[in-house]
Amino acid sequence: MSKPTPPTKLIVVMAFEDDGEGGLRPAFEPREFQSEQRARIEAGSLVNSYPAVIAWSRTADPNLGEYGEPEVLFSFGPVPDME
Repeated sequence: MSKPTPPTKLIVVMAFEDDGEGGLRPAFEPREFQSEQRARIEAGSLVNSYPAVIAWSRTADPNLGEYGEPEVLFSFGPVPDME
């Protein structure tokens, strides 16, 4: 019998660009990182290129489909609400 996989931490950076209609849309697919520090550095490097950037993390157990509450690690600009 195998041991259950412990929850992992999902760490993501997203940037947003003008959608041409007064709103924002994702500039690229979410980028996953192995450490919160690396995600903060990457997010900070994007602020001169995009009007909104966010880095966040949450615990995740994809086998069970369970995800914890997101924790914002870095935020710049008018980041759209994340659902």
